[in-house]
Amino acid sequence: MSELFEPVSAGALSLSNRIVMAPLTRNRAPGAVPTSAMATYYRQRASAGLIITEATAISHQGQGYADVPGLYAPEQVTGWQQVTGAVHEAGGRIVTQLWHVGRVSHNELQPGGGAPVAPSAIRANTKTVLIRGGVPTFVDTSEPRALSIDELPGIVDDYRRAALAAVEAGFDGVEVHAANGYLLDQFLKTGSNHRTDAYGGSIENRARLLLEVMQAVTQAIGGGRVGIRLSPVTPANDVVDADPQPLFEYLVRQLGPLELAYVHVIEGATGGPRELPDRPFDYPALRAAWRAAGGQGAWMVNNGYDLTLARQALSEGADLVAFGKPFIANPDLVERLRRGGPFNAPDRRTFYGGGEQGYTDYPMLA
Repeated sequence: MSELFEPVSAGALSLSNRIVMAPLTRNRAPGAVPTSAMATYYRQRASAGLIITEATAISHQGQGYADVPGLYAPEQVTGWQQVTGAVHEAGGRIVTQLWHVGRVSHNELQPGGGAPVAPSAIRANTKTVLIRGGVPTFVDTSEPRALSIDELPGIVDDYRRAALAAVEAGFDGVEVHAANGYLLDQFLKTGSNHRTDAYGGSIENRARLLLEVMQAVTQAIGGGRVGIRLSPVTPANDVVDADPQPLFEYLVRQLGPLELAYVHVIEGATGGPRELPDRPFDYPALRAAWRAAGGQGAWMVNNGYDLTLARQALSEGADLVAFGKPFIANPDLVERLRRGGPFNAPDRRTFYGGGEQGYTDYPMLA
């Protein structure tokens, strides 16, 4: 079992072990600015080989949930600097997840109260979070408008600028969030992309925006400091693709030459079943397509992993294993995995919003 705890490289990132803290939205950044409590929270979890922060908006337009952080204003960069400094002082490595929610938003969260944006004007059958009376409240998403083709270069540039801001903030790298039914995933999948221009229809067209983003980000900060998150078959946020296997194999073949740090794949339904009988997917074939195209970075697996499943995944060719909810209640999860437990149980009532309760007060092993 020692392999899980051995050092590994992911592109330009040197990691102390193969355990990754997955991104976890916690809604504790009022005004989209990281706080000192966030610095404490991430420092507590710095024994992970790699921390991927909660999803972080690349622009005001990219915001979709109340009190989530951003990387598009100077005060946000300053706020993140205290987070990255705390993690580095504790010997950890940390990247931020770059996020544009697309249609998974609400008018109250958009600039000037405008409509959220999307590849096509199709409302997502899902909910987002607003703060009502000081309490996080789930509400239906708003009706989106379709992005015009001349707006897309600006969104690509927002990702590029956010990546540069991440470096200024002290992050070791970035992860581009192209999963879970957010903007880039919306462009990829047939259920949410009904465009008839150069960004819709064929696989090549639907993948175009994501590939432009990845080229811009890797050119800005170097491929070895860039990862990407994909979720081929998750139904999260009302996304679906008619034929995901060729879509995602095409995508990773195009990503291979970019010399990325890693590819992060959510297997099955995000936070749900790992196997979906109505949506079969061949993940080994996806990894093989990535390697065949020259992909040298790490292959990261995610979704419901425990010690046994992590060991199996590494034996079958994975390089990194991401753990999500277990890190909420177990800041020293790496040591608890090493010992085989015990594990604290998370308090779901405190997952989203609030103060330090259920955030920085979970006990660590003696």
